[in-house]
Amino acid sequence: MELSGNTILITGGATGVGYALAESFLEAGNEVIICGRRERKLLEAQKKHSKFRIKACDISDRADRVNLVEWIGAEFSELNILVNNAGIQRDIDFAKGASEFLSGENEIRINLEAPIVLTGMLIPYLNGKKEAAIINISSGLGFIPSARMPVYSATKAGIHAFSMALRHQLLKTGIKVYEVILPAVDTELNIEGRAVRGGYKPDLKPADTIPAIMNGLKNDEFEFGFGMTDGLVTASRQELDERFKRMNSQW
Repeated sequence: MELSGNTILITGGATGVGYALAESFLEAGNEVIICGRRERKLLEAQKKHSKFRIKACDISDRADRVNLVEWIGAEFSELNILVNNAGIQRDIDFAKGASEFLSGENEIRINLEAPIVLTGMLIPYLNGKKEAAIINISSGLGFIPSARMPVYSATKAGIHAFSMALRHQLLKTGIKVYEVILPAVDTELNIEGRAVRGGYKPDLKPADTIPAIMNGLKNDEFEFGFGMTDGLVTASRQELDERFKRMNSQW
């Protein structure tokens, strides 16, 4: 992938890895559009980088998605890269039934349905563009699921499957499909669940992920992890099962 001269939309781009990516792409000489549900966070990001273009949008809401795509079509007709980054994470215990799942935000709708639908809506805009690409941010938990976060893990496994299938479908269009398999990163993701676990914070900061991500994109690595997720794509089922048992031994 050419890392400069693009017009890029990043969902969930006001905080965390999304913001770190937006900052890096901006510094590399791209036009960067970030969207997210919290306008205050978007304005804070724009205050730091005045060249950011921002749009308050809940991509899990159908009307908001339509509005976003229409805005992109009218204002940013040169869009050639979509980064599906927005997502939420929750601790859910199904041993208690479905009550915890039903009482909070829907990870399936936000993490899986929304990026799938948004991708489909924006592919007509990406078609025929130079360096057209879709970058899906997934997680090591899509390969080694967490018993604490079963729905989040399932959505990231879904993003992995979607990325593989979409990459094959789009071969003849020239639109590249990348999957970035993140390890645990210290972000605002699942603050409530981490508080219950004593305020756990991963060592990796959002900015720490950027060199590996940009290098993988530059070298056209279409599925790649780094750190704790390095090698997951090619790991055997036995290796994945062993890591699953270790990770979930305290459950």
